[in-house]
Amino acid sequence: MSLNVIDLIKGQLGPALVSQAASQFGESESAISKAIGGLLPAVVGGLANKSDNPAVLDAISGAASNGILSNLMGGSSNNSIISSLLSLIFGDKLSGIVNGIATYAGISNNSSNSLLNLVTGATIGSVGKYAADNNLDKNGISSLLSDQKGIISTLLPAGLSLASLNMGDWDWAKGYKFDNDKDTIKNTVSEEPKIDVTRSTAPNGTFPERNNNEGGGSIWKWLLPLLLLVAAAYFIWKQCDKKETTTTTTMKDSNTVSTDTINAAMTTDTAGMNSASAKVDENIDLNGVALKGYKGGMEDNMITFLKSGGYQNAKDDAALKKTWYNFDHVNFKLGSSTALEAGSEGQLQNLVAILKAYPDAKIKIGGYTDKTGDETKNLKLSADRANYIKSWLEKQGVGSQVTGADGYGSQFATVDAKASDAERAIDRKMSVRFTK
Repeated sequence: MSLNVIDLIKGQLGPALVSQAASQFGESESAISKAIGGLLPAVVGGLANKSDNPAVLDAISGAASNGILSNLMGGSSNNSIISSLLSLIFGDKLSGIVNGIATYAGISNNSSNSLLNLVTGATIGSVGKYAADNNLDKNGISSLLSDQKGIISTLLPAGLSLASLNMGDWDWAKGYKFDNDKDTIKNTVSEEPKIDVTRSTAPNGTFPERNNNEGGGSIWKWLLPLLLLVAAAYFIWKQCDKKETTTTTTMKDSNTVSTDTINAAMTTDTAGMNSASAKVDENIDLNGVALKGYKGGMEDNMITFLKSGGYQNAKDDAALKKTWYNFDHVNFKLGSSTALEAGSEGQLQNLVAILKAYPDAKIKIGGYTDKTGDETKNLKLSADRANYIKSWLEKQGVGSQVTGADGYGSQFATVDAKASDAERAIDRKMSVRFTK
């Protein structure tokens, strides 16, 4: 099964970045999310249709070392590599895409243009990092991009059409072929997409193959787009259904996570979309001091436990080790153990405030990954992240209250490695528990 590059890139375009972009561009978070949802398949589709272009392959293979992912908000808009790449991919369709997304998402053209650059930076950066991590040469990158052509056709969100992007004659299966030496665009000739058809048995045998005469061919001119439209609608419906049916596991008296198996809904790593984004921050009372956090979230549950005397009454560590509290906002950048996503330090500061308010309390940090990738690397990454948070807390003056930091890799992951990135996000988390 081919890697879905869309899932790979979503890790860079999570709630923290959406919130930052909304604030910087003066748009609503919902409009920014909607715009990204339209731009992402368009950009990946454009790169897929230029998968054999040397300039595209050079940009992607060099992205891992030029720092694009580390500064998406600040480094994408004025990046000459990204600007040249967009012109190469879309040519004179570029302004139409910007205008179409602006209209579709209800944002300004300037915001749409900035987001297009940002999404393109996230795309080449993510693919470039994946290529570097998996030792893909340019031929491997070309094959990876080419494989996306069969996926992209189903990913344009509901309410967004190719015509609205000034791309009415764009064919995701065949695409455009840009002449390397000219600005003109011409349609390529490629194989027709394969469609699995269940044949019924008739008295005279199975239904015959379609004829190659003029009449038979005309049927497929309207039937093929209809089938693609149905497939797109089904995909979007399934994605919405997944979001609406996401559940969390709670204890009888609080929403803390119970046992080291962590069978509860977690915040995501930057490699997945944060499920906590649907919640709203409220004021959580810490002995008269208001902390911003979710009702039933990490801060609320930890403070409730401390106020109840549960920590003081616990005789030993065995009484505490079964209850973990999951960070709602602390996310690391994709593949990193030292770079936090924007907004993460706010919740870490809340943890510092809790520890200073209860100086006798001690904690331990835990890191977890999903089931994908090499387990040895997963263990190291999760441990490095846990130790990074421990070191960060030590610098804030509460190091004596942090007794340890462990990485568990995918040991307690519950979602199959073949599931989508969004489904596996439940297994990627950073957590904290009380200890003696």
